[in-house]
Parts: sequence; structure tokens; C-alpha cells
Amino acid sequence: MPLPLLLPALAGLAFLLLPLLALLVRAPWRSLPEQLTSAQVWEALRLSLVCATAATALSLVIGVPLAWLLARADFPGRGLVRALVTLPLVLPPVVGGVALLLALGRNGVVGQWLDTWFGITLPFTTAGVILAETFVAMPFLVISVEGTLRAADPRYEEAATTLGASRFTAFRRVTLPLIMPGIAAGSVLAWARALGEFGATITFAGNFPGRTQTMPLAVYLALQNDPAAAIALSLVLLAVSIAVLAGLRDRWMTTS
Repeated sequence: MPLPLLLPALAGLAFLLLPLLALLVRAPWRSLPEQLTSAQVWEALRLSLVCATAATALSLVIGVPLAWLLARADFPGRGLVRALVTLPLVLPPVVGGVALLLALGRNGVVGQWLDTWFGITLPFTTAGVILAETFVAMPFLVISVEGTLRAADPRYEEAATTLGASRFTAFRRVTLPLIMPGIAAGSVLAWARALGEFGATITFAGNFPGRTQTMPLAVYLALQNDPAAAIALSLVLLAVSIAVLAGLRDRWMTTS
């Protein structure tokens, strides 16, 4: 490998690994079992896993059709729609939380009607956590699935329709199996992003233990009062993320 490429590559690797190594070196290993036996820790972890999984499921339900629309449908303004869909990738999460409050809050553009007509209040609830995580995570899924759809040969789907299958049946029976690796990869990225979401969650859903306090929020709160506990919580998140990504990568993300 050329030296001008090797040295920056090693510098990039060191830059990414050094913070993780520092976390391991400074971890309070002796008091770690005591730190992790707190009921609040396990409640925050349970809530994080449930909300991240629910946000990923919601992203699949609405994100896969959206990716199909962007990849296969030709309509005016498609470029603008794609830019708006990917906007949460670069939008500061706190701004996303404010936008969700203005849209779905009790006095929001849509939220006021949800409260008046159905008695549904989303901010500062577990459902609010799921919506905040979906808002920031779904673009990862849409980008992955759209790229896979563009790479898939549409002639298979067209052949199915000529044999009598409806467009939806052709998508479900032909296209969907072809793009499943892309869907799985996008789901993993969306799940990981949802698990680590902080800004939009604390802005839109607040930080209430047992209801909206996910692990990132618990880490932030602990860092102010007990840095050792914050490190312990960070290790739990690190272990969960590595386990899930490593396990799913071997199964779904291997290219043939």
C-alpha cells in the first residue's frame, strides 16, 4: 500500500479507536457490577431497546415505500423530495426536536387536532420518544433501500407483471426478496442511530425515568453528578451496539 495512503489511513483508524480505548481504560471495573445493578439503569436500557426497535419497525413500514417512490417513480420535484427526506441527516437533532414540538405538540400544527379530536398527546411520552427516534433514523433506511432498488434490475418486476401479477404482488414476491439485504442493512443503521439518539428525544420527549429516559439521556444525567456511573452506562451501550452490529453484519451485510 502506498505510504501517502497508509499514514492517513492509520491516523483515521487511531482517531476512531482512541476514544473507545480511553473509555475502556478509564472504566471503573471494580465498581462496575454495583453501578449496573441499579433498577434505573436497566429500566433505561429496556426503554432504549424497545423504543429503538419500535422506531426501526415504523421506519420500515413508511420508509420502504418512500424509498420505492424515490427510486422507481418519476414525478416533478423528486430531487427536492429526496433532499427533504435526507435533511434530518444534517439537521441538528435539537432543531428536529423543536420542529416535532411545533408539529405534534399540544399547540402544534397537527398536534392540536390530535389532542382536540382524539385526546392524543405525544410530547413527553414514550410514543414521543419513538417518533423522535424515527425522525432522525429513518433517512438511513431510506437511503440504503433506495440505493438497493436502483441497483436491482426492474425487468424482473416487469416480467412478473406481464405474467399477470399486479404491481404490488410483483414488488412483494420479486423485488422485495432482491432488496432484502439493503433493507436489513438500512434497518441496522436506523436501529443504531435510534439507540443513540439524544437531542431530538430530550427536546420532544423530555427526560422522565421509566417513561422517556433512554440510555443516552441517562448517561448525560449521570455525567453531571457521577462520572463513574456515566462511564458504566456508556460501556453498556457500547457492548449492545457492538453485539447487534457484529451479529447482523455476518448474516445480512455480506456481499456475495
